[in-house]
Amino acid sequence: MKRLLHSFIFGDTSRPDPDYPLSPVPSSARRGLVSISVVLLGFTFFYPTMYAGARIGHACRFWPDLFLILGAGSLILGLYVAALCAVSADSGLTTVLLARYAFGRKGARWADLILGGTQLGWFGVTVALMAKPFVDWLGLDWANPATMIFWCLLWSAAFTSTAYFGYKGMEALSLIAVPCILALGAVMAVNSFAYARETVGGITRIVPEGRIGFGAAMTLIVGTFASGGTQAPNWARFARGRRVAFLAGLFAFLIGNGLMLWFGAVGGNVYGEPDFAAVLKLQGLLGLGIILMVLNVWTTNDNTAYAVGVAGTALFNFNRKRPFVLFCGAFGFLIAISGAYDYVSNWMAALGILIPPLGGVILGDYYLVRKRKLPPLKEAQLVNYRPAALAAYILGVLAAYFSERYSFLIPPLNGILVAGLGHTLIQRLFTRGTAGRAPTEAG
Repeated sequence: MKRLLHSFIFGDTSRPDPDYPLSPVPSSARRGLVSISVVLLGFTFFYPTMYAGARIGHACRFWPDLFLILGAGSLILGLYVAALCAVSADSGLTTVLLARYAFGRKGARWADLILGGTQLGWFGVTVALMAKPFVDWLGLDWANPATMIFWCLLWSAAFTSTAYFGYKGMEALSLIAVPCILALGAVMAVNSFAYARETVGGITRIVPEGRIGFGAAMTLIVGTFASGGTQAPNWARFARGRRVAFLAGLFAFLIGNGLMLWFGAVGGNVYGEPDFAAVLKLQGLLGLGIILMVLNVWTTNDNTAYAVGVAGTALFNFNRKRPFVLFCGAFGFLIAISGAYDYVSNWMAALGILIPPLGGVILGDYYLVRKRKLPPLKEAQLVNYRPAALAAYILGVLAAYFSERYSFLIPPLNGILVAGLGHTLIQRLFTRGTAGRAPTEAG
């Protein structure tokens, strides 16, 4: 029994983890555009993204406001994630390992904590977002603690299961889920347009009931996948080259994520309802929608648990991700029953400020400081801290925060640019004071 339990938690410790959490992915394990795109699409087909879209649609005119906001937000997120995916394919490394180049061996622990921590939070929030509509569909009482605990525990265990088996498990699930979710979104959009035409003569005549500023909307859009998108390299590192990874990342986060926002926004705009589950109920699709939402959320939350797993391996330098995946399932369950459902919008807004600057530093370090030339990972580990990167990250967070507060341009993009360019400029100052030393040793 003891041996069986050890095998369940840690796997076969006599062999390396087949997902290579602490080393580059070898050429023998690399995959093509279709495989990488399917996994990333499954990741972006996410119920809370539809929730964010419904909230924005509830507060914006269909034309031109909604088109401009959704288009700009999706483009920013798509290019940001695609650039990170290209870096990961070139190096074969996860996001948390790439952070060691930018922040240093010990400095990168901050990245491990914030990326793993935010994904833990997302996992718990999403368990609650899945459990509540399911309970409503069954006609049960969500306020009953026993009911809430049972269904949150059930979904937490289910979401953890495919992440437990790694990339192959997520790929298989995504191949089933992606076309089904697209079909649901298309049916919802057709029904929404028909309802608008019958009630007010067309969707362009609808006057939105809510209000949201451009900067806040941008932060909400990017915040839905700021943490997840920054960790897209965890899967894109399996791509056969930078071009495959870039195209897969751009397609998934510009088109896939954009469609999820669009489906939610159309329903929120037409029905004046910011809760996506309520829109499904109004259209008489709650039953079918719940079934497909299971696939929708599952394909994202298994990726979330997987991301926690690889972050844990880097933080504790332990080459087995399964214990951390199981921890994500257990801790995420506790978050789910704590009332997380009521704070989804605040959570997404916070992620839109805290996470993009982290990716900005990694991009600035790779493209501008190192000129796309990364030394072996062991060499990068020689440096404990790179103050330039830490200072640039703080500047990026401040830029995003004050931009959102005072509605200045696009807050997440401001955070990425300030962090990336700031790291480059500050690093040059450090390098001047340590002439002749490599970038990994200058900071």
